[in-house]
Amino acid sequence: MRVETLGDGEAEVAIVGGIHGDEPCGPAAVEALLDADLEVERPVKLIVANEKALSRGVRYVEEDLNRAFPGSPDADTHEGRLAHELLTEIRGCDILSLHSTQSYAAPFALVDELDGYARSICPYLSVEAVVETAQYSEGRLIAYPNVVELECGIQRSAAAAENAKSLAREFLVAAGVISGEEKTPRDHPLPVFRLDQRIPKPEAEEYEVFVENFERVTEGQRFAAADGDPLDAEQPFYPILLSAYGYQQTFGYAGDLVGRLDNEGAAVPAADSSATADGPNR
Repeated sequence: MRVETLGDGEAEVAIVGGIHGDEPCGPAAVEALLDADLEVERPVKLIVANEKALSRGVRYVEEDLNRAFPGSPDADTHEGRLAHELLTEIRGCDILSLHSTQSYAAPFALVDELDGYARSICPYLSVEAVVETAQYSEGRLIAYPNVVELECGIQRSAAAAENAKSLAREFLVAAGVISGEEKTPRDHPLPVFRLDQRIPKPEAEEYEVFVENFERVTEGQRFAAADGDPLDAEQPFYPILLSAYGYQQTFGYAGDLVGRLDNEGAAVPAADSSATADGPNR
């Protein structure tokens, strides 16, 4: 694990990249921030987590680091030990964790729940949506206090790396780390979704997905296929992290649109907002 600190004193903020070794956008953002010679008002740690997996170009060495928290110094796996080490390093910090995905090209944020920290950060980031992971946070860094996770774009793409660089800098401004730059709120509310259930994959050799993430699927609509056999929605849902091959045993998640987050960080429930069948503004 590589840890660099900008500023003097104990770090209050941390950016973590490279939790997955096949997602180089986070490490690219860390390198860009180190090269920028920033003047900081709050000390910040810049971390590349799973260097061993990154050097091999694989998601993990022995187990998924983002399912291994809290880990243990005596864990049997590299990632189990690394999870403990990383948590120790970032304890007490406001945290941004950078990732990429196979499901969606535009950046979006994930949080365990839309708490005060998430509301103070997300309106100032160039993301299309916020997703509450709720019951699906176990073992992930996002389950810990003051963590916002960003999916920066398509895995291994140049666009994801550029998005990660921009988003990391926006985060540092929102967190009051970079001096001399004003926070710029969004000009429209952010839709807020909540993961409801996993969508399992039947055993097959070929998978297809026919719908777009964050766009409402109606009852009876065909959303995917396994070896040509269609899968139709039993009830309406919003697809989230849905892809043909992003996960081995699931297509992704079915979610609900639960509200919107305005540019001042106020969360408006879906029943009282303009949250209808529309997802992110495009």
